[in-house]
Amino acid sequence: MSDSDAEGDGTDGSAADDDAPAGGDHEDPHHEDPHREEFHEDPVGHTRAAAGMTVGELVDGYGDAGIGAASVSEAGDVLAEMLDDDDCTVFLSLAGAMVPAGMRRIVADLIRDGYVDALVTTGANLTHDAIEAIGGKHHHGRTHDPEKTAREHDEGLRDEGVDRIYNVYLPQEHFAAFEGHLREEVFPELEGDDGGGSDAVSIADLTRELGRANAAVNERDDVDEGPGVAAAAYECDVPIYCPAVQDSVLGLQAWMYAQTADFTLDALADMTELTDLAFEADDAGCLLVGGGVPKNFTLQTMLVTPRAYDYAVQITMDPEATGGLSGATLEEARSWGKLEKDARNASVYGDATIMLPMLVAAARERIE
Repeated sequence: MSDSDAEGDGTDGSAADDDAPAGGDHEDPHHEDPHREEFHEDPVGHTRAAAGMTVGELVDGYGDAGIGAASVSEAGDVLAEMLDDDDCTVFLSLAGAMVPAGMRRIVADLIRDGYVDALVTTGANLTHDAIEAIGGKHHHGRTHDPEKTAREHDEGLRDEGVDRIYNVYLPQEHFAAFEGHLREEVFPELEGDDGGGSDAVSIADLTRELGRANAAVNERDDVDEGPGVAAAAYECDVPIYCPAVQDSVLGLQAWMYAQTADFTLDALADMTELTDLAFEADDAGCLLVGGGVPKNFTLQTMLVTPRAYDYAVQITMDPEATGGLSGATLEEARSWGKLEKDARNASVYGDATIMLPMLVAAARERIE
């Protein structure tokens, strides 16, 4: 085939084929953008991390990012709005080993500064709070000894009289001091509380008396550590509800004391007080740290009121797929009527010892 033949027939895709597309250099006049209802143009930005940034600036910057960072930013927004709402009754649910892990001051400060109207927590947190109030301390430890098996490590701690909470140690003599504190400063004040010598007291009465005693001993003995959570609640007239108090050293000691004294607890007595608080709220919000009984006790309160929570922030590490309460989403709670349909809510999945200080600091920075 000659050169002239090749140039003239245009059958090889050469320039002679004038109708062929120009390799994408021009838009297809027949192209249409797909119909998109879910997609809205909102490009992901890139978070800054610079010297001199505040916690609030970092959390705000997370809003430009995706995945977990976006959730943290949203939770910071909701928490700040909830704490800044003067008409909002705020319930704080506190599960897990938050006091032994070093979160005690954050919770006490929230109460003292007027951001919490009711605390729902575990007997364990109240136990460890009281231990520090009267002079005991938790100590840095380790989860294992690299030269021993995990079992050998904890057997050694048992022999040494040291209790382990993950990487936190607590000498057992602090529990003995706590027992003495309860028997000398707390339980006698509640025994025969109403004069009849047989009336049961509410768990909220117990936690209130515990807070009073913690504050008194802390001041009397000039303890270096602050009086803590229960003392702050007592001084600020914030009720503490502990629906599973039996599941703790505090509950165990109360049971032991009741064997030889005219003392007993009424597990249902708190329900009226807690429900009244929720019923009378103009707006209601909850900060749920961890799950368990405190979380459900806080949420279920709304089931017997004509309202539901307007704000909710949850910090958890548990997945929802197991069907367990601790991982249950706030959207699931909405289906039960525990959250208003239009409630502002956000969930953060991560270690509460990391997330709680970050969210509280960011919220307080924004509103103070």
